[in-house]
Amino acid sequence: MRKITIFILLFVVWILFVWPPAMQDVVAGLLAALVVTLVMRRVTECEFRLWLNPVRYFWLVIYLVVLAYYIIKANFDVAYRVLHPAMPIHPGIVKVKTSLTSLAAITVLSNSITLTPGTLTVNALENGVLYVHWINVKSTDIDEATKQIVSHFEWFLKRIFE
Repeated sequence: MRKITIFILLFVVWILFVWPPAMQDVVAGLLAALVVTLVMRRVTECEFRLWLNPVRYFWLVIYLVVLAYYIIKANFDVAYRVLHPAMPIHPGIVKVKTSLTSLAAITVLSNSITLTPGTLTVNALENGVLYVHWINVKSTDIDEATKQIVSHFEWFLKRIFE
């Protein structure tokens, strides 16, 4: 029943995007909704009642502001390192551990780290371990690296996804 609801919701959103629909738009929308519903079955099996809570959307907006702040801050840091005559970098890959349990939350965390200049998520495991390439490794200790890279985002993501 849930898959049928997702299929209908996807199809309705498609139709709203292409309004007024031609016959080929309707057929394309049906096919697209069917493919997405079948391919993304694991995603559609999550608990949708959780997303009816408006508090999650509040935290999402706050998270986007925090993410934008850290992206801007990291841009200035990378620009400084690139423009500095001595180019003060100490690149390396560090292991960090998140307490997030939701795969969606871990994915958003990984993408947030990658969006922040100077860091790039190389690998994200289902158990919450991430390997991050860091332009200026300050610590190889898992706890300290986690505090410096992950802690900015983790608190918000717990309120959004868990």
